Formats: sequence, structure tokens, C-alpha cells
Amino acid sequence: MRYRAVHKTRYTYQEAVSQCLSEARLLPRSLPGQRVHETKLTVSPEPAVFATRTDYFGNLVSAFSVFEPHDRLSVTATSVVEVAAQAELLELQATWEEARAALACPPDEETLAACEFACDSPFVEAGSELAQFAQPTFTPCRPLLEAAQELMHRIHTEFRYAPRSTEIDTPLAEVIRNRCGVCQDFAHLMIGALRSHGLAARYVSGYLRSGTRYQGAEASHAWVAVFVPGAGWVGFDPTNDVSPGEGHITLAWGRDYADVTPLKGITLGGGDHTVEVEVRVTPEN
Repeated sequence: MRYRAVHKTRYTYQEAVSQCLSEARLLPRSLPGQRVHETKLTVSPEPAVFATRTDYFGNLVSAFSVFEPHDRLSVTATSVVEVAAQAELLELQATWEEARAALACPPDEETLAACEFACDSPFVEAGSELAQFAQPTFTPCRPLLEAAQELMHRIHTEFRYAPRSTEIDTPLAEVIRNRCGVCQDFAHLMIGALRSHGLAARYVSGYLRSGTRYQGAEASHAWVAVFVPGAGWVGFDPTNDVSPGEGHITLAWGRDYADVTPLKGITLGGGDHTVEVEVRVTPEN
């Protein structure tokens, strides 16, 4: 499928901002199965400085600075992306214990590079709650992808999708206790459950096709990729209990949300402010 994705963010400030320095991770990655035809970031007021770079994880970063006084800031990312379905890999029979052993003693560079995604990160720290939650799924000698699929299904069925029920820094122990959250929480929860068993998992940010039944459409979305030695990274969307496919557009990935925040920065002045975000992902003929 070929899509046009438009992501609009509007800040309205109570008082004038004298200057701001920001960075955005709003431009999709080119990947096997995802081809980027066009991409553009537009900022108003026009930045005095604008630069692009690639971060540690290979994500595209747009850095910009506005030095004129302003009480509104608008950032619009527009991309045309072609996405293919994810290949079926659930027939792979490597157990989760074998995957953990490979990460403990990496046999190749790809597995070595995945090891950092088995460690704690700013929003995902190991704890007894995560291990206890994951324990029923990770039975002895179970195939890794089968266990990951069940874990995804459990999060989808045992937790309620509830917008504005959490903040991005809400502890995972609280999410487990309250049994509700949003896509970022569910992605962090699945990542933490996998890491609690010595497995590598990363956080993926992106979009869903607009007008679908899926939770998280019309906004930034998040899902998980699990590392399978010998096969690479395999995606799982616990919010919707599906394997990411041609309806998912990948923007960036990292250890957790802190590595892939869509838009962040600092301002001088401004006082209180409001933020409006609008995302539309529509098929192109």
C-alpha cells in the first residue's frame, strides 16, 4: 500500500516565546518492506536554523531553531510511503531460552548489536512486577515467537485502552496495577516483560492507516519489535493484537519512548501552553 501521511502539531502559548530549539523524529525510515517516496518537514514561524541528521539508532532527526518572538508554533510532517506486509515467521521454532542464551554470548554482530535492547532503559526498568506478569507466558522450551504472540494477546485482552489515563512517565508497576493505559504503556509493558526474561525488544514509533478499527489511528502510535537470533526483528502491536503490516508506517525505533519522542525541545518564555496533534494516513491511488 502507498500512503500519504500528514502529521500536524500546533503549540499555542499564553505569552510570547522569544526563542525555541527543537528536534523532531517525524520522518519515516527507509526499510526492507517500507519505501519512502517523499518526505518534508515544514515549520512556522520559519526557523533561523534547520538541519537534519541520523541519530545513534539510525532514525532521521530534524533539528530547528526559531529566534523571533512567537505565540504559536506549527510543525507539519508530510510523507509518501509504500509499505508491504510483514513476512510470516511464526513457524520458527527457536525457544526463548535459546534466544536468551544467544544474547548472553552473541554468535554474530547482529546479535551483539541487539544486546543493548535487553537492558534497562529510561522508561523500562526491570522489576518483580514485570517478571511476575511475564512468567505464565514463558514456559520451559516454548518457541520465542509463540510466547511473544501470546504476550501481545494477553496485554490486549487484560488491559483497557484508556486515553489520558497515564502520563508518559507513569511507572509500569502502576500500569500493571490499574490494568489500563495507551499504546506507549502497552509497548513499554511488553518490552519490559520480554527483557525480564533476558530477551531483546525495542520500541517502535509510527502511524496506523486512518479510518481503521485499530486503537491509535489518527495519532502517533507505538508497537514492539522482538529480536529473534538468525531471523532479525519481528514486530508485535499489543494495543491492537496484530502483527504490524501494510497498515503500519515506521518512523523511528529505540530502547523506549525517550529515544523516539516525535517532537521535543526547549523554549524561553511562553508560560502555559496547549498542544494540538492531528495525524492522517490515507491511501494514494
